Amino acid sequence: MAEKSLQIRKAHHLNESAKAQPELEALIADVKPGNTDLLAVLHRIQEAYGYVSPQVVPLLAAKLRTTPAMVFGAMSFYSEIRTEPPPRTTISWCSGPACRLKGSENIRRAVESILGESTPDLALGLRLVQCDGTCAQAPLLRLNGRTRGPLTVAEAIRLARELREARGNGR
Repeated sequence: MAEKSLQIRKAHHLNESAKAQPELEALIADVKPGNTDLLAVLHRIQEAYGYVSPQVVPLLAAKLRTTPAMVFGAMSFYSEIRTEPPPRTTISWCSGPACRLKGSENIRRAVESILGESTPDLALGLRLVQCDGTCAQAPLLRLNGRTRGPLTVAEAIRLARELREARGNGR
């Protein structure tokens, strides 16, 4: 949890672009011009800060000798690249065929009815993900990448209430 908190603090630091620029430049110092390193650079920044702020696009474009549109295009095309700070707890549900056939949409609706889509304080966030091959556990939810399933709607509601209560207690 301490590592995640550090990541969130760094994420907020990234939005203060004047303060973050020297740190960011050091992070991408070994990047060669040309857009062949673009995805690797985006992943590196996201790993360091938790997301890739749109404010860093001009710096990346200049460093890679490409256009801001090319950088934005990659950021928006690849769903794993986040452009906003991540929540401390990410609740994901699978939209793959096995999960859908087994009722993942009911699980999602139940969780959303209790938690909403995300919280402004970045405590919780819901996210749709694609199939990752854990079909035997369908329908499922993932909490920060850890699979919980198969779940019934009642189990999903209980889990959502536990998360809401933990958030209320500052955990």
